[in-house]
Amino acid sequence: MSFTPLVLQPNLSYYPPTFTCCSKPSFRSREMPQKVLGTNFSRRRVGGIAAMVSILLAQEVIFGQEVAEGFELKMVVPGQTFEKAVSEIRGHAQALLQIKSLIESESWGEAQKVLRKNSAYLKQDIYTIIQGIPGNERPELRKLYSNLFNNATRLDYAARDKDASRVWQCYDNIVVALNDILSRI
Repeated sequence: MSFTPLVLQPNLSYYPPTFTCCSKPSFRSREMPQKVLGTNFSRRRVGGIAAMVSILLAQEVIFGQEVAEGFELKMVVPGQTFEKAVSEIRGHAQALLQIKSLIESESWGEAQKVLRKNSAYLKQDIYTIIQGIPGNERPELRKLYSNLFNNATRLDYAARDKDASRVWQCYDNIVVALNDILSRI
């Protein structure tokens, strides 16, 4: 029994599509439109890309403010200065710690909503502050930042699972981490 070796050969019969420039030919020169060099996009693909971009740019108008905010991926608030972040961090920290009453009443869903909202503001403030301090002080604050928000995530999951003991443990860790961060700022 003989085996023939498997030989892979490229398919050279396919040529990538090109499209021509959208300018109309001049009646005086009777020129034909020039091919756009180095493009592999068909007209349909360019039209599809244009449609997607226009939809994404108009997302706030079409979907409303709530969905438009869901696409926001920035960590630093535009225009937020170091000084403004330092002045607002204590208020956002207090707002985050107000979930204690919701945890005591075991309002897990409300606690999750308040935790997510206030931790997002606090995260932006702390990140802005970290960016504004000297480089040699950043690693320690980043470690505290990570510890704080890892515990916030754990608290969110524990509240979802309605595990009161884990919720309280995470809440205590958040209080300690917040006190450490605020003492260093």
